[in-house]
Amino acid sequence: MDGRDHRALGILLVTLGTVLWSSAGLFVRLLDLDIWTMQGWRAVFGGLSLLVVIAIERRRATLTALVEIGRPGLIAGPVAAVSMLTYVAALQLTTVANVMTVYATVPFMAAGVAWLWIGERVRRRALVAGAWALSGVIVMAGAATRPEDIAGNALSLLMTLSFAIFIVMARRYPGLGMAPVNVLGTAICALVCLPFMQAEIPPPRDLLVLAAFGALTSGVAYLLFLTGSRLIQASEAGLIALLDVVLGPLWVWLFFAEDPGVAALIGGGIVLASLVWYMLSPADSSSAEPQPSPR
Repeated sequence: MDGRDHRALGILLVTLGTVLWSSAGLFVRLLDLDIWTMQGWRAVFGGLSLLVVIAIERRRATLTALVEIGRPGLIAGPVAAVSMLTYVAALQLTTVANVMTVYATVPFMAAGVAWLWIGERVRRRALVAGAWALSGVIVMAGAATRPEDIAGNALSLLMTLSFAIFIVMARRYPGLGMAPVNVLGTAICALVCLPFMQAEIPPPRDLLVLAAFGALTSGVAYLLFLTGSRLIQASEAGLIALLDVVLGPLWVWLFFAEDPGVAALIGGGIVLASLVWYMLSPADSSSAEPQPSPR
């Protein structure tokens, strides 16, 4: 297989992983469960699927990979758990379009966290694109009238901030294993949700949806994205990952006729345009590359 074939395969794998990530809102709409029960079971299945990913990558060293996450991993795990918990809660409270619009600002929020925490220089292009993206979020959030939308937008912001911190931690500690840390995050999620979950096991149909929700949007998506990103440039993987922002609202519109609203469409378009403009600059794209998602 030559370099061109490797690149084509990498683009395909990264695209498939992003498509699977974008289906999270669709799974949430398919389930008629409370937040705690949904998130708890999703965490269980997501954690199991990530363990399979680690076993595929590390084989006999699976247990070693989990034990050797170190002090940074013990901190990153709870941060990932906050991101997971707030993501599903936000999806239940407001539209997928609103959640994805806020989430799309994560590269710029990560740049701000990196500047405050590790003194990483913020390029002028990032500041311009970040201000542009922020204006899109303001357009979307300013049109929120329902208390549920306001709460959902706030949770989306917390989710994005925690994910930004997670990204900076991965940059600050290059040896940090994403999959083992996410396993810890899913375990924390499950433990937090356990006291509030429904005591009875969900019906078989819901259990199958939850299993697919956890496995496809965590384990399989992670494996595809991680494998594909090793075959193409990081800037290409980051640009392809922007499909998540577009496809997430599209799925629920196609299958559930969920109207994102004019404000969300305008705000989302502004955010997406700012990201594309920023990512198309090879010199600056390294500071805003989306990482494998802990969601």
